[in-house]
Amino acid sequence: MACPRPASYAPPVAQTVVTAGTLEPQAPAALAAERPSFEIVPRRGLIAVAVVLALVIAAIAANKLWPLAFLHFVGGASWTIIDLFLGFVLGPIMGQLSIPARVEFTTRLMPKMVLIMPTVVTATLAAGWQLGVHLGTVQSSYYHHGWTVASFIVVGVMAVIALGLLEPANIAVLVELKKPKPNPAVIERLMKRFIYTAGATGLMQIATLVIMAKLTVG
Repeated sequence: MACPRPASYAPPVAQTVVTAGTLEPQAPAALAAERPSFEIVPRRGLIAVAVVLALVIAAIAANKLWPLAFLHFVGGASWTIIDLFLGFVLGPIMGQLSIPARVEFTTRLMPKMVLIMPTVVTATLAAGWQLGVHLGTVQSSYYHHGWTVASFIVVGVMAVIALGLLEPANIAVLVELKKPKPNPAVIERLMKRFIYTAGATGLMQIATLVIMAKLTVG
């Protein structure tokens, strides 16, 4: 059963920012009272990150086909799924949640994303480049060199967006939520950036799938 909204109800954190200038003065205090405890960087997750990066380094050092292909394909698939899911599934869902549910969801999801996105991007790019060297697809003599260059451009832009826009917005949201009096307008703006950039990279992932399909079938 839905609970009635309190008098000091503030607009949801990641809702379309049309009411950001009309937030109630009590909103920061209400937001601070409703947020659960969380770590900006989950320390236990660093073990998994170290394992993945160690596997990538070992695969590159060994320069064997199947480990490189495995890490590149798994990393690329994970990157694609995360972007599409965040941009087109979780984004609209979060826009319908109440503020307590949204804050709790954010503090559970975002710390994990702090570790997941850089790890997935790094593993995908590093293993993918070494795979291209191993197969010779990065050479200018490769008969689909134009498609390979197109994939470099698309993936490069996605990496810049993921590490230069999405990840900083993610961390900034968590830092703001850690403050004694979080600013809902700031969080709302940062969450919009996070969701929109994830959606943009999700669309670019579709272009990547088209290029990969072309390179696969020749």
